[in-house]
Amino acid sequence: MLDRITWFRQSALRWQDDERTVYIDPWGTPEGAPPADVILITHAHADHFQPGEIERLSKDPTKLVAPHDVAQELRGDVTAVRPGESREVGGLRFTTVPAYNVVEHRLEAHPKENQWVGYVIELDGTAYYHAGDTDHAPELDAVKADVTFLPIGGDPYTMAPDEAADLAKVIQPQIAVPMHYGFVVGSRTDGDRFRDLASPVRVELLTPENPFER
Repeated sequence: MLDRITWFRQSALRWQDDERTVYIDPWGTPEGAPPADVILITHAHADHFQPGEIERLSKDPTKLVAPHDVAQELRGDVTAVRPGESREVGGLRFTTVPAYNVVEHRLEAHPKENQWVGYVIELDGTAYYHAGDTDHAPELDAVKADVTFLPIGGDPYTMAPDEAADLAKVIQPQIAVPMHYGFVVGSRTDGDRFRDLASPVRVELLTPENPFER
């Protein structure tokens, strides 16, 4: 389930199957990286929304998907989304999931009213959940996915390893993968902590294409 996935840094992932190349929150992709069929953006923060990188990865006709405030900043074939929508764009089926903070001292980082999103994406018969930047919001208890990518870097932006582990135990994926650590926030050792805390959920740690910075 992970053999077609590349983690670049922070929350930047690439999925490749036999039909398409999909990026989400691309940041740190190398020159010469395969162009995208679809690019999905979760929210407007600079570690998730890199306009220059999106332009470099785009071709004719790359499809772009983003929340409304980000979509206004993009050019080309753009689909604006809000939480709770099911769409098919460029042959890619996905559902948007709310992504926001509920912990009091993080509320200003990702306000619910911004309507930022995570995505449950269907590829090769597998449902992948990319949570974006979020806390364990109540709506996330209903997420159904085979593989989850959860932010674990902690304050001041997202869940810490213990909070993300609790969410993984609720969702009960076949595989849980940590992200959003070891770069802007969090430590490279947070992945091991998440793996220990999420047991008995199976956790797989990806090695980023860009070296950890913290």
